[in-house]
Amino acid sequence: MTDLVPLLVTLPLLGAAIALIAGRHRRTQVTVSIVTLTLTMTIAAVLLVAVHNSDVPFAVSVGGWPVPFGIVLYVDRLAALLVLVSSVVLLAVLLFSVGQGAADGDDDTPVSIFHPSYLILSAGIFTAFIAGDLFNLYVGFEILLVASYVLITLGGTESRIRTGVVYIVVSLVSSILFLASIAAIYGALGTVNMAQLSERMTELPQETQLVLHLMLVVAFGIKAAIFPLSFWLPDSYPTAPAPVTAVFAGLLTKVGVYALIRTETEIFRENDINFLLLIVALATMVVGVLGAIAQAELKRILSFTLVSHIGYMVFGLAIATPAAIGATVYYIVHHIVVQTTLFLAIGLIERRAGSTSILRVRGLMRAAPVIAVLYFIPAVNLGGLPPFSGFIGKYALFDAAAQVGTPLLMVVIVGGIVTSLLTLYALMRAWNLAFWREDEEESPETEARIGYLGDAPAAGIKTERRAIPRIMTAATAGMVVVTVALTIFAGPLYEVCASIGNTLLEPVNVVQLQQDVDS
Repeated sequence: MTDLVPLLVTLPLLGAAIALIAGRHRRTQVTVSIVTLTLTMTIAAVLLVAVHNSDVPFAVSVGGWPVPFGIVLYVDRLAALLVLVSSVVLLAVLLFSVGQGAADGDDDTPVSIFHPSYLILSAGIFTAFIAGDLFNLYVGFEILLVASYVLITLGGTESRIRTGVVYIVVSLVSSILFLASIAAIYGALGTVNMAQLSERMTELPQETQLVLHLMLVVAFGIKAAIFPLSFWLPDSYPTAPAPVTAVFAGLLTKVGVYALIRTETEIFRENDINFLLLIVALATMVVGVLGAIAQAELKRILSFTLVSHIGYMVFGLAIATPAAIGATVYYIVHHIVVQTTLFLAIGLIERRAGSTSILRVRGLMRAAPVIAVLYFIPAVNLGGLPPFSGFIGKYALFDAAAQVGTPLLMVVIVGGIVTSLLTLYALMRAWNLAFWREDEEESPETEARIGYLGDAPAAGIKTERRAIPRIMTAATAGMVVVTVALTIFAGPLYEVCASIGNTLLEPVNVVQLQQDVDS
């Protein structure tokens, strides 16, 4: 079974190489990309079942080099689950982009560039999830960031180049800080293998541990877009093509959250900064959702809600109990799927209405009832209405916090409830204006109610109305079905997530496991 682990990275890289060679053949590139991600998804599902049933993680020492000199690929329940969910999302977004490319040609997503870059992005995400050492985690980040630089500037418009430059600069700062942290950790402990670091970190003075700890938290906090390090995200993501925005919003910030989970539960278990993380979580939730309320453009609304809901994940991580970690993992899975689905639905709205501004879009309930449903279901899910997975995840987080019951945790619970209500308000206001409002002239009451949004960024944005290929609608509908499945199969999924929470805080002897692999 361990022979399958390297395929999670090598298959997307091989697919990217083939897609690059076949740059003049659109159909070949599409076929290679779909087959590659389908195979990766299948392998991830097999590994998740195997590792869940065996209770023993899979560790592979690449090239036969012993720890700590070689690259170790490590697949436990958490890594396998996130690779599986990511591959499902990547495949759905790929199908959406295929429909868009077939309808529009190469104007928005040049196929010869898009498919190789997309598969390299996938390889970077999978590498980060299965990395067994900090340097390989850094390599995974850099692979996905290099590909994301290309994807975020596709089309070469002025706005995409401008926001792409900001994205690149911020990412480089984060990468430099991450690399400096790795160098400092190696200089202090002589290894960057996370299993060995979990044993050796306690040898350092608490002050030294705290400095290293905070360096990594800041580096990962930029990538995860936690407040106040999230300033770059709302301006960067909305300008990219619809499929690129969807996959960025669904996955890239979660890689940063995943890195935080690994370091907090494995490397710095004895160096507690949970009080700081709780403050950051509360600020991220509140500031993000207040930003969403002040927006008039759908992509910007979702970008700010993306920031606010990262706060829930940091909240669960800061509670630092097995129940809280399990709830956090469930919420990550929920948010990856739901956030991606909403961005795909907004891509359909943009093509149908010629705008994503809630001041301009109207009457879609009658004109496009299918799109109305595809937006409504994930919107109420993200807002946390029962019985959807958003409600289940938030309830589990609040319950885990209430079991600990400190005053600060109770304050954050209240902040989380308010954030959830305001998220629902922002998304349902957009639903009301874009779908229920008819084409006739506004009444004075409506103008007074939404007039303050006229000065919001991109409030007057207009694009060209375009036909919606069936495959784009089908891909979005498929993701909506997955969001509903998270609720229907919440029991088995939450059982897996709960076992992940128990395992992360009571880890197996991974060092011995890796040494057994080497021998």
